[in-house]
Amino acid sequence: MRYDQAGWLSRSITNIVLALWAIIVMFPMGWLIFSSFKTDQEIFFGPWALPESLQWNNFARAWSDARIGEYFINTLLVIVPAIFLTLLVASMAAYVIARFPFPGNRVLFYFFLAGMLFPVFLALVPLFFLLRDIKLLNTFSGLILVYIAYSLPFTVFFMTGFFRTIPSAFHEAAIIDGANQYQVFFRIMLPLAKSGLISMAIFNFLGMWNQYILPLILISKSDNYVLSQGLAFLSLQQRYENDWSGLFAAITLIMIPTLVVYIIFQGQIQKGLTAGALKG
Repeated sequence: MRYDQAGWLSRSITNIVLALWAIIVMFPMGWLIFSSFKTDQEIFFGPWALPESLQWNNFARAWSDARIGEYFINTLLVIVPAIFLTLLVASMAAYVIARFPFPGNRVLFYFFLAGMLFPVFLALVPLFFLLRDIKLLNTFSGLILVYIAYSLPFTVFFMTGFFRTIPSAFHEAAIIDGANQYQVFFRIMLPLAKSGLISMAIFNFLGMWNQYILPLILISKSDNYVLSQGLAFLSLQQRYENDWSGLFAAITLIMIPTLVVYIIFQGQIQKGLTAGALKG
């Protein structure tokens, strides 16, 4: 009886703490969304009140006048190919490391792990001069290559563990049926690793979407700004233009994609992480 009471008390405390934490996290988000529908006067004179009428023009102004739409397109032009190439290269490397024992296998695996320990701040200056020398500074191509390089270590580490969870019988049966290694990888292994690929795609998407320091150093032309730079620039402008409702609307527009991605794929993320952690 005492054990049941202790378990009930522990669960109750845990639920209360989690509920309080959820409120702490969600309250600023909710306040931000409500404020994006207000006028500037309502934001300053009634910060806790609901908007009297929904100001949809705030979003139109943020999208066009504040150039959020342009920054949004720039971000997609960088993130989409970066994620695709990261998953392709990382999955091929992870498959070889997980499935083919060869001299230096573990060394190669630990080489990728070492990349996870390398902070991005140490490479900012060398990256700047490297991209300048190869004429990729202030270009989407240069930023894509840098994003891929910094996403590979963890993606290879995760996918290596994921491929190890796939039974070798699939590989052996395909080889017996006459499939070559490319057919085994692209037609059998990649479809079986779909949940892991989706998990890594989401994690890399969130990391690249919120990345600020790399674009700040490697992109200086305003026409090539990504969303993080555009939002920082917009925030700086508000010191002179005082369009706070447009700023809140811009922040909401930038926040929506990450929320949608996580809400839709949260089950897939948990499934992929659980499977990949079994033999990571």
